[in-house]
Amino acid sequence: MLSCILLLLVLPAKCDGEGLSSGDECSCDTSNSRCDDSGACRCDPGWEGEHCQRCVPTPGCVHGSCRRPWQCECLPGWGGRFCDKDLDACSRQPCHNGATCVMDDGGEFTCVCPPDFYGPNCQLKAGPCLQNRSACQNGGQCEDDHGFAAQLTCRCLAGFSGPRCETDVDDCAMAPCANGATCLDAINRFLCVCPTGFTGRFCTVNMDDCASRPCLNAARCLDLAGSFRCVCRPGFAGLTCDVALQTSNGREWRGHQLTKGGSSNSTDAIDVLFRVTLSERSVGLSRAEIISLLVLVGVTSGAVALTATFVLHAHCRACGHAPWRRRRAQQNYADSRINFLHAADRKLNCDPAHTGPSCYVNER
Repeated sequence: MLSCILLLLVLPAKCDGEGLSSGDECSCDTSNSRCDDSGACRCDPGWEGEHCQRCVPTPGCVHGSCRRPWQCECLPGWGGRFCDKDLDACSRQPCHNGATCVMDDGGEFTCVCPPDFYGPNCQLKAGPCLQNRSACQNGGQCEDDHGFAAQLTCRCLAGFSGPRCETDVDDCAMAPCANGATCLDAINRFLCVCPTGFTGRFCTVNMDDCASRPCLNAARCLDLAGSFRCVCRPGFAGLTCDVALQTSNGREWRGHQLTKGGSSNSTDAIDVLFRVTLSERSVGLSRAEIISLLVLVGVTSGAVALTATFVLHAHCRACGHAPWRRRRAQQNYADSRINFLHAADRKLNCDPAHTGPSCYVNER
């Protein structure tokens, strides 16, 4: 019983709600919209606004409006499909330099230019650049202040110069390539042809000549400017240390061959060995410098030998005359002693009474 009473109380309220949703109090324009269950307006396609009272114009419509959806009705002074053509353009004098403005049926205007003028608004003059076509060379841009300048000028591209851009700038004039590289001039650039052993844009990078491991027999490689030098281990020689200098059991190494026994070419083999050893040990000396050094050593040795000869000869002369002088001195000493003894044996015999010449010497 109680449940029936509650049901009777709820049903009238539900009926009242259904009455509100029927549109009795909806503010939407029912001709182009409808109200949803919450009372909000749901616009039909082509309408917009809070109550769906405003139509949507054609997309792209600039100066126009609509009374029905997807229309573009132009405002006064504008025309065209999208109302973007200014029908009063000629009244604002868009044409320059005395040109005549003409309107067509589509709302477009055209400028009829006087002689020597051109362009959409007749703003350009047929100046020196137009009268002298291709005046600038090598892609240069001609400039004459839109035709109003008395003389034209050329704006040259990079790498060219001159009144008409006719001169190719020598990009090698500043000698950009290093280490004796050859510079090749191009248009606004240059190319360096590097010598052997160098690389890089300016040939400043020294290549590692030891990268290929040219030295043999565990020799140490020294990278030089454009070349290399091998520091050979004992018993090896040659540019790449490929020549063995060891000799044993009567076998001699000549060049790159082993020969047995002492042949008539042993002198040549010794000369080869000497030259190889000398070239390996004389760092930085040319053949002419080595010959000059040997000649200097020979002259010095000759001078020393000659000086020693003179000294020994003088010493020998002094030794040879010394006995003769000693014997001569001994002989003189003996003679003087004998004379002294003879003088002592003499007696002076004189008469005491006579002091004159009657005295005589009595010799025994």
